[in-house]
Amino acid sequence: MNTQFSDFAFSHDKFPRSLCGYDVIDYIGEGAGSVIYVVSDPKTQQLYALKHVVRKDDRDIRFVEQLENEYEVARQFSQGGLRRAIELKINRTMLRKVVEAVLVLELFDGIPLENRPPTSMLETVDVFTKAAHALETLHQLGYIHCDIKPNNILVGPNGDVKIIDFGQACKAGTIKERIQGTPDYIAPEQVRREPVSIRTDIFCLGATMYWTLCGKKIPTLFTLKKSENSFLVDNKIATPREFNSKVPENISNLVMDCVRTAPSKRPVNMGEVAGRLEIMHHGLAAQQCKAASNATAGTL
Repeated sequence: MNTQFSDFAFSHDKFPRSLCGYDVIDYIGEGAGSVIYVVSDPKTQQLYALKHVVRKDDRDIRFVEQLENEYEVARQFSQGGLRRAIELKINRTMLRKVVEAVLVLELFDGIPLENRPPTSMLETVDVFTKAAHALETLHQLGYIHCDIKPNNILVGPNGDVKIIDFGQACKAGTIKERIQGTPDYIAPEQVRREPVSIRTDIFCLGATMYWTLCGKKIPTLFTLKKSENSFLVDNKIATPREFNSKVPENISNLVMDCVRTAPSKRPVNMGEVAGRLEIMHHGLAAQQCKAASNATAGTL
C-alpha cells in the first residue's frame, strides 16, 4: 500500500506533531532504523503504535523492507499474544524511490523483559508459558519469528504477554540471504545460514530464558566466531541452576534442552515447551500455596 505523506509539522525537536494522518501523542523508542511513537487516529481517537523509517541513504532500504515484511506477516494475526499490524504507508518520489515509510501497529501497554525481568520464579515460568503459546500460534501460521529476545517480549501490568517485531519473520524452511538475528540470542543454524524452523525460535526462546534466569547471556556461534557451536555440547556451558541454585532442576534442564546445538535435539515444537512450563508452573504454585498455608498455621 503506497501513499504520499503531508508535510510534517514539528511540535519540538524530538518528534513531529503528525505523521500520515495520525496525531503523534508520545515517543516510545527506537529500533531497527525506526523511531516508534504512540499515535491517535483523529477520526476514531483509537491509539496505536507507529514505526517511522526515514531513508537517509541506500542502505536504509533494508529498514523499509523490514516494515513491509512485518506488515505482511503481522496483519494476519488475530491471537492476543502476537502484535497485529494495522496499516503500512510508503512515501515515494515521482521516480518511485522510497523516501520514508510508516507501519501502524496495535498498541500494547507493556514493558520489555529486557527492561523489567520477572521478580519471581513463578512469574518467570508464567511469562514464558504465555510466550511459548503465542509463538506456537505463529508457527501454526507457517512463520518463524527468527529474533526472539528479551526486548521483543512485552509484559503488561496484568501479566499479559505480547510478542513483537516481526521484521525478520519468514516462512519455515527459509534460507536467509544474510545472517539475521541478535548476536546473543541467535541460533547456530541462523549463523550458518541453514533453513530456519520451529526449533530456531525454540533456541532463541531458550537463550532468552537463560538470560532471565542467570542474568548472563549464553555464548552463541555468532559471538564466539567459531565454525562449530561446540560449547553447547556435553555440558560445556554452565546451566542456569549452576549460576543460581534457586532455579529448579526441571526448569534448568528445559532451558538447556532448548539451546542444544543440533535442532533435532531440541523440543519438537512450542507446544512441548509450553506443556513442560505449565507442569512447572503448577508445581511452583502448589509449593507457594503450601508455604503460605504453613506460614499461616505457624502464626496461630
